[in-house]
Amino acid sequence: MRDFQLPGRSPVHATNGIAATSHPAATLTAIDMLRAGGNAMDAAIAAAAVLGVVEPQSTSIGGDCFVLYVPGGSGEVIAINGSGRAPAAAELNWYQDQGIDRIGSQSAHSVTVPGAIAAWQKLSDDHGRLGLEELLRPAIAFAEDGYPVHSVIAKVWQAQHDKLGADANAKRIFLPGGQAPATGTIHRQPELGRTLRVIAKEGRDGFYTGAIADDMVGYLRRLGGLHTLDDFAAATADYVTPIATDYRGHQILECPPNGQGLVALEILNILRGFDLTALDPVGVERLHLEAEAARLAYRDRARFIADPTQAEIPVDHLLSEDYAAGLRALIRPDSVLGDLPEPGEVGHGDTVYLSVVDRDRNTVSFINSIFQSYGSGLVSPESGVLFSNRGTGFVIEAGHRNCIAPRKRPMHTIIPGMIKVDERAVMPFGVMGGHFQPVGHAHFVTNMLDFGMDIQEALDAPRCFAYNGELRVERGVAPEVARGLAALGHDVVEAGFPLGGGQAVWIDWDTGVLTAGSDPRKDGCAIGY
Repeated sequence: MRDFQLPGRSPVHATNGIAATSHPAATLTAIDMLRAGGNAMDAAIAAAAVLGVVEPQSTSIGGDCFVLYVPGGSGEVIAINGSGRAPAAAELNWYQDQGIDRIGSQSAHSVTVPGAIAAWQKLSDDHGRLGLEELLRPAIAFAEDGYPVHSVIAKVWQAQHDKLGADANAKRIFLPGGQAPATGTIHRQPELGRTLRVIAKEGRDGFYTGAIADDMVGYLRRLGGLHTLDDFAAATADYVTPIATDYRGHQILECPPNGQGLVALEILNILRGFDLTALDPVGVERLHLEAEAARLAYRDRARFIADPTQAEIPVDHLLSEDYAAGLRALIRPDSVLGDLPEPGEVGHGDTVYLSVVDRDRNTVSFINSIFQSYGSGLVSPESGVLFSNRGTGFVIEAGHRNCIAPRKRPMHTIIPGMIKVDERAVMPFGVMGGHFQPVGHAHFVTNMLDFGMDIQEALDAPRCFAYNGELRVERGVAPEVARGLAALGHDVVEAGFPLGGGQAVWIDWDTGVLTAGSDPRKDGCAIGY
């Protein structure tokens, strides 16, 4: 229970509609769309477009999108994969012949064909009311008229000064006067504004064909990329079947691979065999169990997560209770596992996440990303499109499930979440933060369902992340707890930046009340009406 004498914020409660995003301008845009007669999908797309302008380190129309959507009152969960693909010419032997053994994060080879606009168009056509022309108006205004830079964004912007300075177009747009804008500075992106106007008028074809595509492809090819106009013209977003597991009587749903939602479900499957309620939510035992479950699940991520159209992924096996029980039995309460056993074969980055629920209880869990902060750091000169570097998720290794290949999608970190009870959606949720996201999902869900935290407390609570041999610990974890984790064998290090950021909305079907939370690790907020 929150101590009202200590810093913190209350959850937001409403009945007609509610939105939670990582930036106040985007949250207000979503609410404006709802009050103007749009539905939750309209509001989510409009908010994502605004975030692509005002939070440029996290997302862009040059990035990707995944969505879980539940039409009001139904039990159906619709999932869309709007992640981009490698160029058709991306043959393994080409990279090997060039002496490339890994894809550099700031190279043109890291840029996959953007998938977000294809996803927005399909979602707007199939589930929205207002159309892209109306939905993009707020983003266009911010790009052309300017927007004040918020505090968290300004800090990240400054940290990426060198990356942005490496590309002449990025330097011109994002380092005006040679400097990252300070908090409160007005920043504009007129080139991006013009591009958004074309998309508003012509739809996805105005982005993937014509002058904008010429500009994007021409620039990437001048940098050595293999992209073609045909690659861009062929961009699609695809409906896919969600995957799910049961946790404490709640159905937790994620998008399937090539996203890493499977990893979040695997962590929850391991943890459901422990009585977490008997533990301190920010104590050594709970954080140790979570870290060990994550290490085992991320081992499987490295082996299995890839584009399922080009690689076989044993989803049912990895989500089975027998498999979870086997992993659970490996965890020792008194020490860290040493070298993890191989899984065997069977027969941070930056992102924006937002939740919206409308008066009809259409429910949207929406995530948009360019992967690492400012993505590739590459910007097309005339259209002002900042490209993702999601292609760094590929490996240059024959036989690996995630080996680069023509028109293949890489392993993706961005994952929207959804919870259902009795065949009705009760919570769209997500926790941003690149590789951290599966742990973020599991930590947030267990905070609510095991420890009884309200939706805002569950987002506020301190976090840890076991990754690459380290246990990164936020400063909110007490020093004695950090020492206790180290005593178990964890290589404890202080997290250099906050671990992720999240949003969520809880739907109380009995009272009709919507309750939302927004992570203090970002600049955003929740608003309802």
